[in-house]
Formats: sequence, structure tokens, C-alpha cells
Amino acid sequence: MIVFLALLIAGIALVAIGASVDGMLYLLSAGVLVLVAALLYLALRSIWRTTRRPAH
Repeated sequence: MIVFLALLIAGIALVAIGASVDGMLYLLSAGVLVLVAALLYLALRSIWRTTRRPAH
């Protein structure tokens, strides 16, 4: 969960800086990619956890 939160905070910071500073479009796009990576990480982690649990 710490990795997800770190990626989320970094993505939000990059998007905010890239949107506010003129000429920093690459930071905006990098921030969006980091946010997408964070969401994919969260989705894969939740799928992996549900398949690992043994049936009772």
C-alpha cells in the first residue's frame, strides 16, 4: 500500500506542476503515466490477492 500511495502522491505532484508551469507539458504527461501505473498496480495487487486465498 505504501508503493501505491507514493506513486499517487508523485503523480499528483507532477500533474500539478506540469499544469501550472508554462512549457512543462512533459511533466504533465509523466504525471498522468505515473497515475495510470499506480492504478494498474492497485488493480493487479487486488487481483493477485483474491486468487491466492485458499477456499474453506
